[in-house]
Amino acid sequence: MSWLDQQTDKYQNQRSNRIFNLTFSTLSRYFDKSRLPNNTEATKEAGQIRSGWDLSQWDARQAARTYWLLQLSADSPEDYRSALDRLFATANVDEQITLYAALPLYDYPDQMVYRASEGIRTNITDVFDAVALRNPYPAGYMADEAWNQMVLKAIFMGRPLYLIQQLDERRNPDQARMLIDFVHERWAASRPVTPELWRGVAPYLTKEHLPDIQRLLEQGSSLEKQAATLAIKESENDMLRKQLANYSLPDEELDWKTIGIMSND
Repeated sequence: MSWLDQQTDKYQNQRSNRIFNLTFSTLSRYFDKSRLPNNTEATKEAGQIRSGWDLSQWDARQAARTYWLLQLSADSPEDYRSALDRLFATANVDEQITLYAALPLYDYPDQMVYRASEGIRTNITDVFDAVALRNPYPAGYMADEAWNQMVLKAIFMGRPLYLIQQLDERRNPDQARMLIDFVHERWAASRPVTPELWRGVAPYLTKEHLPDIQRLLEQGSSLEKQAATLAIKESENDMLRKQLANYSLPDEELDWKTIGIMSND
């Protein structure tokens, strides 16, 4: 911490890009990857700084790097973006995780949408997770098209959807159509579909989806039946609701978070 304080003073006095970049890359020598303590007060303060900021999976090195990123001069939007672009261009995987997880904390957040979109194109799971999971930035700034692609890719990569913030609030008809098409492709190839997927479809279920719902209720696992039941109830479609009376359903009704946790055990 003494070293970091010294670097902060040095950078604030000189505003040198060289000092900034060198310090960012050198931080790993001074901070390890020990997990931050689960501190209720810190969690509360984080939420006050940025709604949805989730520190539960952060380590000391990531916290130190993020602190350093917040020292970056924001006097000029162009210079600010250029400085971050240089870091993204040379970052290793561990550094990329920090850079993407810090998206909700940057100045000029509306200028970072292209970065978030680039992050969800990666096939590196930890980097994708830094953007998509436990991160309030996508829900706050991504347009529907990019958002829908992120959710679909999370399903394709087997990532837990319940960790995507504001998943329910950002549901939309185009997403529902994409997810149903994905289901049909998976079923045609005799491949499984995560029960969490139906969360994104639920508000837009109609009588056209009756064969899909019947398949879940007749042939699905216990969790799939739970997901189908919950989706039908959220759809408020009377015709689909009447179908529930024809099936033997689990006694316990689960919520989406529980279905997500159980689907990803």
